[in-house]
Amino acid sequence: MVAADTIRPTEEDSSKRRQILDGARKVFMNLGFDGASMGEIARSAGVSKGTLYVYFADKNRLFEAIVEEESLEQGKIAFNFDPARDVETTLREFGRAYIQVLCRPSGGSAVRTVMAIAERMPDVGRRFYEHVLQKTISRLADYLAAHVKSGDLAIDDCQLAASQFIEVCKASLFLPFVFQVAPAPSPERAGAVVDSATRMFLAAYQAKAK
Repeated sequence: MVAADTIRPTEEDSSKRRQILDGARKVFMNLGFDGASMGEIARSAGVSKGTLYVYFADKNRLFEAIVEEESLEQGKIAFNFDPARDVETTLREFGRAYIQVLCRPSGGSAVRTVMAIAERMPDVGRRFYEHVLQKTISRLADYLAAHVKSGDLAIDDCQLAASQFIEVCKASLFLPFVFQVAPAPSPERAGAVVDSATRMFLAAYQAKAK
């Protein structure tokens, strides 16, 4: 049996791996980690179990690959944190874009599944948090720090402030979505929540005029 990381990345290998990951993602989304089996994943992907095991040694490795792919996809998202942009515009645009990403079907399913297995697979949970969630917080924190330096904002802990803004943007939107109580929020609803979050943030952290 050959592990996935020993396979040469030929075009055929990449296509087959993509086919397997797409099939596995559907199974994990529908059945969760515990309910998914390698046999069910093979059927969903349209490959034999033998082929599946050539690319992935077990279900854990397969799920880890999906989490890694989610991390890479998140890393491609180009939030505009140019320090030259004004804070209010940047926060409003970032908040809307972040909610759109977070509340897409695959995003919510990934979070649900990682939360369900993080206790048993802490390395997977840690990587997902560091590479998907914490990375965005840190990028926003760096932007805020630049505006603290310029005197626009008065913040003692930019990491905390960035986390606070993101959490307030999610209020009433993300949890109902991730627990399948409500569909993904409309752009209008997301915009209203983000606008409120921006006003609250600026009321707390905007530097007072001397």
